[in-house]
Amino acid sequence: MTRPCATRLLSSIRRAQSNRLRPLSILVFEGAANGVERRAMSTAARANEEKDPWWREAMGRMRNIGISAHIDSGKTTLTERVLFYTGRIHEIHEVRGKDGVGAKMDSMDLEREKGITIQSAATYCTWSGYQVNIIDTPGHVDFTIEVERALRVLDGAILVLCSVGGVQSQSITVDRQMRRYEVPRVAFINKLDRMGADPWKVLNQARHKLRHHSAALQFPIGLEEAFQGLVDLVELKAYYFHGSNGEKIETADIPQHLEALVAEKRRELIEVVSEVDDKLAEAFLNDEPISPSELKMAIRRATIARKFVPVFMGSAFKNKGVQPLLDGVLHYLPCPTEVENFALDQNKDEEKILLSGTPSGPFVALAFKLEEGRFGQLTYLRIYEGVIRRGDFMINVNTGKKIKVPRLVRMHSDEMEDIQEAHAGQIVAVFGVDCASGDTFTDGSVRYTMTSMNVPEPVMSLAVSPISKDSGGQFSKALNRFQKEDPTFRVGLDTESGQTIISGMGELHLDIYVERIRREYKVDAKVGKPRVNFRETVTQSSDFDYLHKKQTGGQGQYGRVCGYIEPLPMDSPVKFEFENNIVGQAIPSSFIPAIEKGFREACNSGSLIGHPVEYIRIVLTDGASHAVDSSELAFKLAAIYAFRKCYSTARPIILEPVMKVELKFPTEFQGTVTGDINKRKGLIVGNDQDGDDTVVVSHVPLNNMFGYSTSLRSMTQGKGEFTMEYLEHSPVSQEVQTQLVNQHNVDKSQQ
Repeated sequence: MTRPCATRLLSSIRRAQSNRLRPLSILVFEGAANGVERRAMSTAARANEEKDPWWREAMGRMRNIGISAHIDSGKTTLTERVLFYTGRIHEIHEVRGKDGVGAKMDSMDLEREKGITIQSAATYCTWSGYQVNIIDTPGHVDFTIEVERALRVLDGAILVLCSVGGVQSQSITVDRQMRRYEVPRVAFINKLDRMGADPWKVLNQARHKLRHHSAALQFPIGLEEAFQGLVDLVELKAYYFHGSNGEKIETADIPQHLEALVAEKRRELIEVVSEVDDKLAEAFLNDEPISPSELKMAIRRATIARKFVPVFMGSAFKNKGVQPLLDGVLHYLPCPTEVENFALDQNKDEEKILLSGTPSGPFVALAFKLEEGRFGQLTYLRIYEGVIRRGDFMINVNTGKKIKVPRLVRMHSDEMEDIQEAHAGQIVAVFGVDCASGDTFTDGSVRYTMTSMNVPEPVMSLAVSPISKDSGGQFSKALNRFQKEDPTFRVGLDTESGQTIISGMGELHLDIYVERIRREYKVDAKVGKPRVNFRETVTQSSDFDYLHKKQTGGQGQYGRVCGYIEPLPMDSPVKFEFENNIVGQAIPSSFIPAIEKGFREACNSGSLIGHPVEYIRIVLTDGASHAVDSSELAFKLAAIYAFRKCYSTARPIILEPVMKVELKFPTEFQGTVTGDINKRKGLIVGNDQDGDDTVVVSHVPLNNMFGYSTSLRSMTQGKGEFTMEYLEHSPVSQEVQTQLVNQHNVDKSQQ
């Protein structure tokens, strides 16, 4: 270690001691000191842990936040400004930068070319002495798993809303995900410099569409081209942002012409917070003057309790309002110890355990994201309790494997910084650890697992194959890697055609992976027509009684199964149910699992169009066995043939994925667009007016949505936009069913 670096480090330690901070707040200098000094400091700190825990200061000054929003609301642009103001980067680059650099958090070439975020990226920065870990997430619904896993491990979030577009379809989806993981949030109304900006309209939309109990903490000084700065409604000060990148903040008095409006909006803020905070309500009802610090504390309490959403404003692109938003993150979002995280104790029948969230407990961490890096698999960990050091052993609770931590790093987009240890509340990455996304790691003293994240089912499939026969190895390697990294990306083999089938969340999702195979693995892939994930089910009960008997010399095969199949309700939590109702020993109990396995296998491919059969219940009532010739194989085959025989008499139907499609287009094109939706057999469930635009919500079969983006552009002169997400599987009409069955038979005969 160089002498100046050592001197700076020691002076920081002395300063920390004089402020009654324990020396382990030195964590921010991880990797700077040598091993001997660090061990000595750690021991000294832990000796006093009883009186003054070494971690309290570090934990209180930590925030784990995510930035989420609808497509093009300015998430990555906002993150770029945050990194610039906190000193993590020294130049600002734009998402679709003309300089060819692109935003820091969009590290993939594809992201920079298309101007969209594909993968969530983690980074960390320091602001006003606080460490802020940030995850920037994609806005496209096709990459929704990236948002799911980010929100699963974060303590707070910033929901970015566009002051022109307002609350859009993906804003609603993202907000729903935040509710699912009980994440406290602040809202940031961005793009106040844009033509048509109206933050108060957006605030009302958030209250009605998102059911947010929210109020503005700021008042804009001018809008659109006249947007100059912001008035802080808590501190009652005006802020103006100067300098080439808005880095110089000028504090001034509130402009006179705004004083009445500001007083009204501050009163509204106090009223709204009073409704959910008893302490502030008491002061408000007694007409006591409310100081900025009292108001701040009330907002913090209500935000952490998820009863209130503070609303900030600004323009990230024009470098205005980002620093006050950062202050708001520190003031109003929780530190790791203020959030309740539960684990399931595997030793006590999955009993729910509240984790302390402190470094003093046993080590517990969740692997929430995997990435294939230059040095092997990179596993992102959120540490919920305890401390982990490089070289320590940890146990994967899901597999029982003991793993040594060879390398511990902190991520800054695609760059990494080696660290020696990490504690509860931090988001780090480890190398060389073979695991799956969602695995829990502990130090072995406890067998806790963290609750898993919600993984949506894929809705679209494509047949892919490498053009060159020699590149089969690289092609398989790419598919295995992507399947491991992304739980919504599935790879399967069509047993009838022998084709490799990839499934995902939409056209863009699958296009991106095909493009990544070409770029990252130099394999050109041939792509077949998108295949929709249809399902089959039965509509009435049907009996089966099948005897499988085969004698070919040596031991024969004998197995008889009797029972019936019946439909399960469409809202059933399970899609396949097997029940053994045999009384006595007509079939020895050792063969029952083989029978269930046979029925499950038979359900993988229905006889109508060869797609899986769901929402079915199979009840076994009787059967027969042979003392010598019965075997697991015989009963498994009996089950498969019994299912095929009775399936056609149970009136099978085809289910198709139906998408919730939200369209936004100029009102002049309303007739053409709605007519086209009707042609695609869509059902319009909502029609709203948003300024000069019409917003239509409809339910459309996915099979009729291919190439829709091109059609919508041509119908609306390029002004229309749409988003779609999976809604449900529902029965197709008799006419469509006949078409699909005939097409399936033609394809079969041609093979």
